[in-house]
Amino acid sequence: MGKLWKRGRGKLGFLQPIIGSWVAEADSPMGPLRCEREFEMVLGGNYVRLTARWKFGKAAKSPEGCDQPPGKYGKGYEEIAIIGVGDEGKVSFWSFTADGKRSQGVVSDVTDVHAEAIGFEAKMPAGIARMVYWPDDVDGFFWAVESKNAKGWKRFTEHHYRKA
Repeated sequence: MGKLWKRGRGKLGFLQPIIGSWVAEADSPMGPLRCEREFEMVLGGNYVRLTARWKFGKAAKSPEGCDQPPGKYGKGYEEIAIIGVGDEGKVSFWSFTADGKRSQGVVSDVTDVHAEAIGFEAKMPAGIARMVYWPDDVDGFFWAVESKNAKGWKRFTEHHYRKA
């Protein structure tokens, strides 16, 4: 089977397949969920900015934005992340969330999920976690978050994104 994703040029070129606006809808323990992710090249193409907006419950069905007080999950949740080349020359990310938390990590090999998968790994307070993006068979992608344990990786979130 041929490649599903065409990568761009440069150190951030591998992110080209996910540049754009995407949306996923799913059921969650907090009710219906809608997550909008926008990846855009910024600052002369030296960085990619991810803006993610999560909406839960009735807000997931609403066309309005998150409009929530910081740190509250009632209507929504937001994340802004910057992806670029870090001081050591590795592609890294720096993430900031509406609840005041932040994380950072580096690109990692996630081809155990899919041959064309894109991923990042970070040391979190609870241990090592990773985010993985991989192509579907049409025009979207899957996204998952996994935590590392003694037996390997345990997936605790997975969404299917389509163009917004």
